[in-house]
Amino acid sequence: MLEKKSFDIGYGDVEKINIGKKKDLVFIGGPCAIENRDHALKMAELIYEICNKIDIKFIYKSCYDKDCRSSNKSFRGVGLEKGLKILSEVRSTFNIPVVSDFSDPSWASSTAEVCDLIQIPAYLCRQTSILEAAAKTNKPILLKKGQFMSPWNMKNSVNKLENFGNNKVILTERGTFFGYNMLVNDMKSLPIMAETGYPTCYDATHSIQLPTSAGNISGGEREFIPFLVRSSIAIGIDALFMEVHDDPKNALSDPNTVLNIKYLDPILRQAKVLFETKLKLDKEFGDIKVD
Repeated sequence: MLEKKSFDIGYGDVEKINIGKKKDLVFIGGPCAIENRDHALKMAELIYEICNKIDIKFIYKSCYDKDCRSSNKSFRGVGLEKGLKILSEVRSTFNIPVVSDFSDPSWASSTAEVCDLIQIPAYLCRQTSILEAAAKTNKPILLKKGQFMSPWNMKNSVNKLENFGNNKVILTERGTFFGYNMLVNDMKSLPIMAETGYPTCYDATHSIQLPTSAGNISGGEREFIPFLVRSSIAIGIDALFMEVHDDPKNALSDPNTVLNIKYLDPILRQAKVLFETKLKLDKEFGDIKVD
């Protein structure tokens, strides 16, 4: 394994969050898509209060343009300009870092003017033009592993980012295709991707997705979220990602996979206890290697 990389997320006056040193569990979450200003601020406040109470570092996530919806009639978001304005307000109101993805290289620089962390969608994880645009923002990058990608081949996307001058990357597992309309989680992917030396993240809500299983909308198996969160924490991750909503049934994006916020507190409490237990075990037993 290469030397473990760590870096700070957050610029300007917001709280800087270190990722990679495994001192704190970092939670990245929020609604899948920005629905409107009031809802974004409401969700940011609710999640912020939960994370603050539990003492978990929080990065707010929501997207201004969901360019990967199954149907062209589905809600895509509020758009680049309006969305970034809302994210900027969330950022300044709660003094927290924010993240959004982008699917057009021309959006990268504008996104980086607001966002502390740049997300690359799973389906674009090997798209050279997207990787180049993200790398050249000089912002840390949340790189989702494509559903079609093996964990060992993610090093090729990492190499592209490095060659374009960016070595602040978080590699994220979010499920792998298992036949049609089904994702499966191979938890071996987390230590395999960690062999790159970069921090790892687990996306617990997209991992339970049933892609386009309802024809023009994706289904999901939310009941497995707590199990998968516990598994990923026990394996060892630097950040946990979950999309969260106060009314999943009426969410404008990913209604069948977003976590109802009423479950966020207990899930994060369990995650924190497991994360701290994992740190103690690592300190006591070291890095156990079996051949």
